[in-house]
Amino acid sequence: MLNRNELDPDRSPKARFGVRLRALRDEQGWTQEELAERLGYSGTHISAVENGRRPPTSRFATRADRVLGTGGRLERQGRSLRQPAVLDGFPEYVERETQAAEIRLYEVGVIPGLLQTPEYAAVLAESHVKRGAITAEQANERVAVVARRQAALVRTPPPQVFVVLDESCIRRPIGGTDVMDAQWDRLVEFAEAPNTVLQVAPFAMGARRPFDLPLYILTLPDRKLTSYAESTQRGYLERDMTSVLPLLAAYHQLQAEALSQASSTAMLEQLRKGTP
Repeated sequence: MLNRNELDPDRSPKARFGVRLRALRDEQGWTQEELAERLGYSGTHISAVENGRRPPTSRFATRADRVLGTGGRLERQGRSLRQPAVLDGFPEYVERETQAAEIRLYEVGVIPGLLQTPEYAAVLAESHVKRGAITAEQANERVAVVARRQAALVRTPPPQVFVVLDESCIRRPIGGTDVMDAQWDRLVEFAEAPNTVLQVAPFAMGARRPFDLPLYILTLPDRKLTSYAESTQRGYLERDMTSVLPLLAAYHQLQAEALSQASSTAMLEQLRKGTP
């Protein structure tokens, strides 16, 4: 096709939305003008969204979901563009997480979102508001994202979920005693599920711990691998299998060095009883 721009999905979240919209339009065999007519927009508007020059509004994304039969996925992706408190790369990671056959994660400092109670998530979000890092509206959306992620994992068949928590995650007090007691209960409940493994990486591991920052690794149904890592400033989604494989090997090493699930839950029981 003449004058067809090459789109780079890594350029920005808006560009990723545009790439997906174009791919879906191509699957239908429609031109930009034909999609525009179905959505009630101009062809120029469609071109601007596809090329990442114009962000999709909620109205646009909702109509596109209906016309393209995408079940709300475009609206969710579009919503993430209006959620600046979320690091770049995370919305796409969450979308892939809902499809993953296996989820592996390592977390430092806080309980990961997939395992947070609503109260724990709310305290964390509120602390960011008090520091001026996000608005109250963004805090509410963060808590809602946690709930949506957890709900999306209750599917048939469920994914296999492997979690390694740095010891700092379970010892750092978030909220009052009631919040932490409920959170520890949630972790024990998670460990008892047939499709999960929960381990604690104790402080005693020292330099043997292969990761210093949180890491998430997904195995998709086609066995392709995706990883997501983040610092305080940015997130990065890695789609290249050759880059993810060494991380997966290091994660297996981490699991081997961490406490067993039985020893990990015993540590949680001690914390619930108030013993060191």
